[in-house]
Amino acid sequence: MCTTEAAAATYNILTFGAKPDAAVDATQPFLQAWASAFQIDGTLVAPSDYRDIGNSGYWILFIHVNRISVIGGTLDANGAGFWACKKSGQNCPVGDKSITFNWANDVLISGLTTLNSQLMHVVINSCNNVLVRNVRIVAPDLSPNTDGIHVQSSTGVTITGSSIKTGDDCISTSPGTRNLWMEKIHIGSLGRDFNEAGVENVTLTASIFSGSNNGLWVKTWARPSNGFVRNIYYRNILMKNVDDPTIIDQNYCPDKIERLRINLLSIYI
Repeated sequence: MCTTEAAAATYNILTFGAKPDAAVDATQPFLQAWASAFQIDGTLVAPSDYRDIGNSGYWILFIHVNRISVIGGTLDANGAGFWACKKSGQNCPVGDKSITFNWANDVLISGLTTLNSQLMHVVINSCNNVLVRNVRIVAPDLSPNTDGIHVQSSTGVTITGSSIKTGDDCISTSPGTRNLWMEKIHIGSLGRDFNEAGVENVTLTASIFSGSNNGLWVKTWARPSNGFVRNIYYRNILMKNVDDPTIIDQNYCPDKIERLRINLLSIYI
């Protein structure tokens, strides 16, 4: 679909037949443009009515794609209406992740800004050899489940030079993640199921946490599991006004959290 290098040309979806009208389906024009290149010039804004995106769980989805680059631009998912619906207890859609890569190899995400995702901003699932660099991710501090970057069942993921400010985890990982090198991390829920691949070989270095509720967080579900967390390295980490710099929680549950707090900046599990 795309190559690993940004194309020199700029592709305007209007030339492929798209209309600046939320009532007109632009799926085919987008597919034709992406077949040529995927360089975002400007801002791609989701409909103000969160129900218009649909109920698939995805806004932008790449699946079974190799050697793809997503370069620059801004994705604004207009998530405020969806968050309000969830907080009100109404019957809401499942919510959408802004941009997702499933079963993709040799992926470059560079210079992308993603704002106000309904749920997770960037999802890397079952991928190999992914480089995320110079991305900017922003959502309000009370926006629910708006993880910045979520990595699961993937190998060889590097996240560098990025600014992430969200209402949930900056970077979260799930079972099956190996060889992850990054700048900011919360290791997400592990041990929910008995048979899990675990998380291993994760390094976080030369990073700054400023004004966040939590810093480095490893959490596992409090139930029998053969999952594991091992070879986790934190080094050269600076904390500024962080409530809980380091949390190792082996009794995690979304409804009731009992935490073991230890004040360490560098740990090895």
